[in-house]
Amino acid sequence: MTTSQDILNGNRLALAKLLTKIENNAPEGRDALIELFPHTGKAHLIGVTGAPGTGKSSLVNQLALHYRKVEDKKIAILAVDPSSPFTGGAVLGDRVRMRDLSGDEKVFIRSMATRGSLGGLAQSTANMTQVFDAAGFDIVIIETVGAGQSEVDVARLAHTTLVVEAPGLGDDIQAIKAGILEIADILVVNKGDRPGVENTEKALKSMLDLAHPTEKIFRHHGKSMNVDVPKQNTNTKLWIPPIQRTISTEGVGIAELAELISKHATHLLSGEGWSSRVRIRLQVEMEALIQESLMNRFRQDISKEKYDEVFEKVFQRNISPWEAVKMLMNGRLK
Repeated sequence: MTTSQDILNGNRLALAKLLTKIENNAPEGRDALIELFPHTGKAHLIGVTGAPGTGKSSLVNQLALHYRKVEDKKIAILAVDPSSPFTGGAVLGDRVRMRDLSGDEKVFIRSMATRGSLGGLAQSTANMTQVFDAAGFDIVIIETVGAGQSEVDVARLAHTTLVVEAPGLGDDIQAIKAGILEIADILVVNKGDRPGVENTEKALKSMLDLAHPTEKIFRHHGKSMNVDVPKQNTNTKLWIPPIQRTISTEGVGIAELAELISKHATHLLSGEGWSSRVRIRLQVEMEALIQESLMNRFRQDISKEKYDEVFEKVFQRNISPWEAVKMLMNGRLK
């Protein structure tokens, strides 16, 4: 049986088993998270997102190699793959693309399927990052599926978010079209040896010149929830997302990218940025758990027959969904 102490001691087999339990939402996984939570809060969480075809996996591979060989960091990689809406299965091909890291005891790669979760991040992703954090990994890299606009969810989870672009994908900047440019802490133009890379960089710079950076990442996630966004210290220097050109297949620009990531972490820690991001992430996570708990309680109080009966009235257009909810909630409160 896996114990929390096994995780704290860095037992890889215990870690793999616990991650599976968390992904399956097993009671043992939830119990372990409660025990491990006090040991979290040390790792630097790096989100990597962007349009499909930009080379995110090869970039993550090279970045992890740099952290291992140059900085001797302990690295965890969580690659979130899209799952089939029909079978629930996923390709989970990132491990194949990250063979360079295999056999390294200080690298742990975990692929997981989204299972239809909105935003490209499975609901258990945040819990898995906490386990890696407690297990003593210095850096946790979360690579998302690159599904477009919903990828802003990664900004809520990570301390530093990389948005990866590449020239020649049929649009000057797909990130702008997808609405994810504003969540970038660092913009990466990968496949920098391709024609049109200068045009891509120029377009990104133009958009940054037009933008007025704010803390809108957190306001976006907090406005629909009862989340207080801490006021930022006006003396803190504003972070303008830098643009870094890379050729991940050749390792070009990776050291410079790692340096920018380090500078961003220093920037967050020099003010209130780091604690602000952690606060928002934990508050949103709490809110999601409250919603899940209330929904479970609701299903316990309302019989399936009653629910099906009311839903049938909605299906027949006899009542509206709003009236149905009112009817069910009133029934629950009697």
